[in-house]
Amino acid sequence: MSILHDLAATIEARKGADPESSWTAKLLAKGPEKCAEKFGEEAVEAIIEAVKNDKDGLTAEAADVLYHLLVMLAARDVALDDVLEELARRQGLSGIAEKAARPKS
Repeated sequence: MSILHDLAATIEARKGADPESSWTAKLLAKGPEKCAEKFGEEAVEAIIEAVKNDKDGLTAEAADVLYHLLVMLAARDVALDDVLEELARRQGLSGIAEKAARPKS
């Protein structure tokens, strides 16, 4: 198991926990929309650190982004393994070809 799998399992375990007992439980209790909003905030903070060329800041914010991505996925019952399978499916494909093959919305 990877650290991401361990973290995803911990987040999943917090779904039914008392919101006063953990930050993850509190965030999940606020609903999927709030989880998505928090992910977006963290992504913007990571972008700012990247633009500033602050390697340490970007490292810390990237960790926050990964955590909040996993919380957002858990809030919508999307398993980390499903995301990893999608990445594996795309591996070896040209990004341009993969995007062109997506169903048009």
